Amino acid sequence: MANVEGQHGAVVEAPRGTLSGRVDEKGRLKLPAALVQYLESIGERKLFVTTLNIATALIYPISSWRETEKLLEEPGEDAEDRADIAMVANHYGEESEIDGQGRVLIPTTLRRELGFEKDDVYLLCYKGRIEVFGSKVYEQRLSKAKTNLADKHSALEKKGLR
Repeated sequence: MANVEGQHGAVVEAPRGTLSGRVDEKGRLKLPAALVQYLESIGERKLFVTTLNIATALIYPISSWRETEKLLEEPGEDAEDRADIAMVANHYGEESEIDGQGRVLIPTTLRRELGFEKDDVYLLCYKGRIEVFGSKVYEQRLSKAKTNLADKHSALEKKGLR
């Protein structure tokens, strides 16, 4: 997630690193305390939980989801692709709120499609949203990321990576 202005005007940074969680038998994801604190500090308890790729769940603060909706509604040569993605997002998505115990409900259709029921999940703040990976998808993505890592690192160091 990007750094954003908090409720009192100070810039608030999203948590870094991969956080872990678990979806319970009722489909509730207990958010790590750092995420709850971050969302509360930016004044966001209302969320939109969906997917855009049927591989990971995405938890958007509602203000961030509104921006995504605007992008998906823009005209252009890829308008049909945007409409398809919006269709998927709305099919699997639902609004949710963080409850008093720091949990968010993952919609039934979404959690069944992604196999999240009673599963460990991994959360990553990225591009203004929280990306939620099931354990199998996370391991696949991590394995892919490690492939040719030395070459990737070297190429990016030449571009200024420290």
